Amino acid sequence: MNTMNKRPAECHREGNMRCSTLDFEQLLGESARIHGHLCPGQVLGVRMSILGLSRIGILDPKGRDRKSIIVFVEMDRCATDAVQSVTGCSLGRRTLKFMDYGKMAATFVNLKTGEAVRVVARDDSRETAGEYFPEIENRHAAQLEAYKVMQDRELFDVMDVRVRLKPEDMPGSPLRRIRCDSCGEYVQDLREVERNGRFLCRPCAGSGYYVPVVRDIS
Repeated sequence: MNTMNKRPAECHREGNMRCSTLDFEQLLGESARIHGHLCPGQVLGVRMSILGLSRIGILDPKGRDRKSIIVFVEMDRCATDAVQSVTGCSLGRRTLKFMDYGKMAATFVNLKTGEAVRVVARDDSRETAGEYFPEIENRHAAQLEAYKVMQDRELFDVMDVRVRLKPEDMPGSPLRRIRCDSCGEYVQDLREVERNGRFLCRPCAGSGYYVPVVRDIS
């Protein structure tokens, strides 16, 4: 049975998290494999996920608890790949939600209990990391090794939160498909915009990220 574990050093230092048989280094190695390399952001993401899942009572996110979790990530950086790797959540399964806040933070939600915690990486952990391995001249290398052994309270701030989950944001079949009255493309999950009695997709309503290119074929 795949269950969660925090770093062994943390198991001894703090008693508010349960340990399991899945090794921290195994989680980190799998995350680095998926991401393509090992970096400080990967370590933070793995540690962040272990802490968040444990705080909401999720011990087996890829097994028996896989339908009980949604994670909101607030950055599109290295740590996000680590969160996906550890939790098993993904955009395609609608269990990973991307909020473009530009913050090194993630919120872990237990769908069964309603418990949710937001875990934020402390900015001062960068300086603290340098005190752990002063003999390592490369700053990023020192951070990588320090993040593996630093205590949770040195790395993160944790807050209990309440997350309002809308039916159209939940996993499962689309609640509705509707045709855009402008471009003719279909929109799922109530993402359409109603304007003057017409249903439009968001790009046609003026909030798209792209602009169509009209090519001269003459």
